[in-house]
Amino acid sequence: MSNAMEKLCDAPSGQVEILQGNIAFAAGCVRAGIHCADGYPGTPSSEVIDRGLSQVQDRIRVGWSVNEAVAAGVGHGHSLAGRDCVVTMKIPGLYQAGDIFTSGALFVRERGALIYYIASDFTPSSTQHTLDPRYLFKSCFTPVFEPRSHQELHEAAAIAVEISRAYKTQVVILPNGNLCHSEGLVRLMEPQHRDPVDMPADLHPFNVLPAVARKNYDVVMAERMPALEAMVENSPLNRWDKGSGKRGIITCGISDLYVREVVQSLGLDVDILSLAFTNPLPLGLIRRFCESIQGPITVIEDGYRWLQEAVEGLGFRVEGKPPYSPLTEWTPALIAQKLGEAAPQAGGAPLAAPVMRPPVICAGCPYRLFALEVSLLKKKGLVDAVFGDIGCNTLLYFMNALDTGLAMGASEAQRLGYVTSMPEKAGRVISVLGDGTECHTGMDSTRNTVYRNIPGVKVILDNEYAGMTGGQPSPTSPTNLAGQPMRFDLVASLQGHGAKVVVAGAYEKNTLRKALRTALSEAEQGVFTTIVVRDGACIQKSPSSTQRVEVDPAVCKQCNACLICPGLELNADGIPTANNLCTGCGGHTPACVQMCPTHVLHVVTRETAERAAVQPSLAPEVPAVSFDRALLPERIALAIRGVGGQGNLFFGTVLAQWAFLAGYGEKNIIKGETHGMAQMGGPVISTFGCGQVASPVLLPGTADCLITMEKSEVLRPGFLEMLKPGGTVLLASTQIIPLGLKEDQYPSDEAIQASLKGFHVWEVDVLGQALALGDPTGRIANVVMMGILSTLPPFDQLPPELWLQALRKVNARAVVFAGNQAAFQAGREYAARLQAQGR
Repeated sequence: MSNAMEKLCDAPSGQVEILQGNIAFAAGCVRAGIHCADGYPGTPSSEVIDRGLSQVQDRIRVGWSVNEAVAAGVGHGHSLAGRDCVVTMKIPGLYQAGDIFTSGALFVRERGALIYYIASDFTPSSTQHTLDPRYLFKSCFTPVFEPRSHQELHEAAAIAVEISRAYKTQVVILPNGNLCHSEGLVRLMEPQHRDPVDMPADLHPFNVLPAVARKNYDVVMAERMPALEAMVENSPLNRWDKGSGKRGIITCGISDLYVREVVQSLGLDVDILSLAFTNPLPLGLIRRFCESIQGPITVIEDGYRWLQEAVEGLGFRVEGKPPYSPLTEWTPALIAQKLGEAAPQAGGAPLAAPVMRPPVICAGCPYRLFALEVSLLKKKGLVDAVFGDIGCNTLLYFMNALDTGLAMGASEAQRLGYVTSMPEKAGRVISVLGDGTECHTGMDSTRNTVYRNIPGVKVILDNEYAGMTGGQPSPTSPTNLAGQPMRFDLVASLQGHGAKVVVAGAYEKNTLRKALRTALSEAEQGVFTTIVVRDGACIQKSPSSTQRVEVDPAVCKQCNACLICPGLELNADGIPTANNLCTGCGGHTPACVQMCPTHVLHVVTRETAERAAVQPSLAPEVPAVSFDRALLPERIALAIRGVGGQGNLFFGTVLAQWAFLAGYGEKNIIKGETHGMAQMGGPVISTFGCGQVASPVLLPGTADCLITMEKSEVLRPGFLEMLKPGGTVLLASTQIIPLGLKEDQYPSDEAIQASLKGFHVWEVDVLGQALALGDPTGRIANVVMMGILSTLPPFDQLPPELWLQALRKVNARAVVFAGNQAAFQAGREYAARLQAQGR
């Protein structure tokens, strides 16, 4: 049976699909005839390979490399073999690959296309960079295409490959992370075929010797750049939407969608110049546009002031960001404010403050015991500083088990510099990073420490996968992307470097404690030790465990020492109880059990934690239905807030499919969502719109309904402002109190109710309904909420069978769909009971 990506690659041209931006691009790579792809996982770019191209490896040669610089080198190699190659990364990866990117920018001979897909995240949500790379791209004379829609993202590889080949240059595709992760309508492009370039046997011209580089620079100045300037000036991809000429907006990238959302929603008379290419810029076109505008001109762009400075350089006065503005990404609300416009809203801002909810490591994560031991060492004054890195280990910051963070692989180099300056600290500091990061660039620092004979302690947390970005394989995984057994041996490699290596089990508290304290003591005697914490795979990749924990209330001392994980909470009697977040620590001895000082908390094995709906009498088939499409509202929009792990993203995906089945594919469907660290227990928002919509970020006062899957999340700034007058708030009664937060710090029901005064609110116990169905994880609470939503206007104007068809389209596995069908029906029945009670 073919998979979803195969179907996208084989589908007839013009077929309409609702696709995540990264998947739209991945499908476009195959349909554009791209031969190869390589990269390193990094949110928001990961899905291109992870969930896209990896699924069609018979059609495109694809792989993960150990870091972005290596991936860029692999891409160059493919191009020198005459093959067209896409290299994927996020903006920090560009700087990791900087030497190769800049050195290879000026090759001027014919070869296969080299395309860099560099996803931005200027907010930032899931990265450490707010830097605008377009200044670097200009200095490298590299053309930059910024997709403005899911359709352009789908076609981007085809556009870039033509430019790369025609102008003998590498090309950058620079999509905004919101575009990468949101979903929208895509009409599948015509499949293309491109034979590899017939390369000469002599590759001497592809060298960066000074004399060769100088000649290449002259060719770029004389030939490439004039030709590229002519191309961007005349490209039909640039859009000039003319109004009365009283006011103008110049924009690019995803900001185009935000601008159109504002202009369309508020009915503004504005001329819009939307640019497809941001290097080189079509300065002649920009000049003509500015000269045609009688009134103010506003520049709306991501990043710093790249486009704005270019327009000002032409001598035009424009409105935009002031110098050193902290604004890095616009939203429709900010654009409306900039234009002096505002939308009607249902009410004011909340009166209570939301819960501080930093992202945390998952319940049952193999990093937890290590973090607790390090936090204890710091508390006792035995460790002064922990030098951290990038990845899931970054989240140890919130457990007081990590201090600094800089860049991939930099933790040990920082420790070395610190100890070199302060030798007396060798036994009082630690460096920490993950296994994937050690293989990325951390091993350079290991080698450097051994080479320079600097004592100390380095810890590698080996969870076998790139956990932060979604569980992609790394050199420590059981298999590589192609499914081949892994031959790389991390411990042997470290030992081969000359490091002393100690291996400790991730779920062995006493072993970890001994390893850390021994290594710190030996560091004072001049020894360098690398501790590898392993035998605990990423909990998201571990098989489901049926073990849980329990304690006899009669013997529990209620000391709360076991309350170290969000999977354990106190019940109404103050007794520790495993909740729906518990993962059983992947079958290992649970961390909370090891923390119990009286040894009365013990492991129990539950029956397989399947949903009750797994064995229903409900058939997995959904009958076809007919309905009057004249009943469809012109526009529907809503926003969903919750906590990472509550299924917001699944909710949004089902909504998108529901809208498509309802016929909104003839207009527009778009869905936005938060990704990255926010998924690990942090605040998450998903948005959805269909019909007369343009942006995955909603303009205030335009949502028909707001949904909160966790009660206090309704208080997040800007959320209630999204609701339009007459709209509804669906408020789940679920409370998820962050680990370490005292109960009296959680907003009271009275404070929440006061903040919702004047709003039309339904408070619903969807988690209770899910648990009653026999789902101990509570994961189908989101589908219960869908059932409730289907009974409310404007969603009640369409038959419930459309929801079931959408649920089946998102996941057609019989056992999953049966559970979802039962949860959806339970939600509708629950809503009917509430309505009968006068709601």
